[in-house]
Amino acid sequence: MKAVRFHATGGAEVLRYEDADQPVPGAGEVRIQVAGAAFNPADGGIRGGFLPIPVTLPHVPGYDVSGTIDALGDGVDGLTVGQNVVGFIPMNADGSAAQYVVAPASALVKAPVRIPLADAAGLPSVGLTASQALFEAGELKAGQRVLINGAGGPVGGYAVQLAKRAGAYVIATASPRSRDIVKTAGADEIIDHTETSVLDAVTESVDVLLNLAPITPDGFTALVARVRDGGVVVSTTPTVTTPGDEERNVRAVTIFVHPDADVLSHLVALIDSGDLHVEIARRVPLSELPAIHQQADAGQIHGKVVAVPPAAIS
Repeated sequence: MKAVRFHATGGAEVLRYEDADQPVPGAGEVRIQVAGAAFNPADGGIRGGFLPIPVTLPHVPGYDVSGTIDALGDGVDGLTVGQNVVGFIPMNADGSAAQYVVAPASALVKAPVRIPLADAAGLPSVGLTASQALFEAGELKAGQRVLINGAGGPVGGYAVQLAKRAGAYVIATASPRSRDIVKTAGADEIIDHTETSVLDAVTESVDVLLNLAPITPDGFTALVARVRDGGVVVSTTPTVTTPGDEERNVRAVTIFVHPDADVLSHLVALIDSGDLHVEIARRVPLSELPAIHQQADAGQIHGKVVAVPPAAIS
C-alpha cells in the first residue's frame, strides 16, 4: 500500500510518500480502507520530535480517520466489514496517512451520511476537543456566557456551534479572514483581535473563558478578570499555564483531548440532523501531505485539510 511515513524526526523534508506493508488487525482491532486522513498541527509536533508522544519509526502520521472497514480482528463485535466509520485513533500508533490503517474497534463509530466520507475525517479530534472543553471542563449550561478566544480555527468552529446549540451566549475572537466562518457558526458577538483589545471589548463577565489560541502569560492572566466569581478558564494550549483565581473560586483547566466514542457518536448524529457543520478548507491527494506539513511549518495552513489516499488495493 501507499503511505506517508517518516524514518527520523525533523522537518517536513523527513516525510516520504512510499510503499509500506499493509497492516493486519489484531484482537479488538479492525482494518480501515482510508477515505480521509485529517492533518492536525500535532502531527507536525510528533514528526518534529518535540511533542512527548513516543512513536516507533518509521511512523505513519494521522490520528483522525474516516473510511470503510475491510477486515476484523478477533473479538470485534458491533462493527462489520463494509461499514463506514470515523474515529480518533491512538496518536502513538501508525496513523491514517495511508491507504489502510488498523485501529481499535472501541475508537470507531458509524460515519455521518450527510457529508462526503472523506470530509468526516475533519471531525473526531477537534470535535471532541471542543465538546470536552465546553461541557466536561467548562460545565457550560444554557443561559451562560462564554468567551472563545481563537474561534477562527477548526476547534473554535465546533466550539461556537456547540456552545450556541447548548443555549449559551457566545463571544468569539476572530481575524478578518475567519470572521465569516465564525459568524455562520452562530457567534453572538465577534471581536476582531487584530484591531481591538479583547480585554477592552468584553465589558460584562463571562461564565466560561475558552482559550484556543497562542497567548502570552500576562495577556491570559488579564483575561481572567473577565470571568465571573465561580467561573472557569479552559485552555487547549499546554505551552502556557492556564491561570485561575483562587480568591474568586475561578477554576483553571488545561484540556488534553481523549477518545470518547459516545460523544463522537453524538457529534455524528448532530451532523446528520443538520445541527453541526463540518468545514473542510482543502482536500489534497495523500501524496501532497508532505507539502501540507511544510506549509503548516511556515504558518500557511488555515482551516482543516484532509488528505485522500489513492484507490484501494485490488
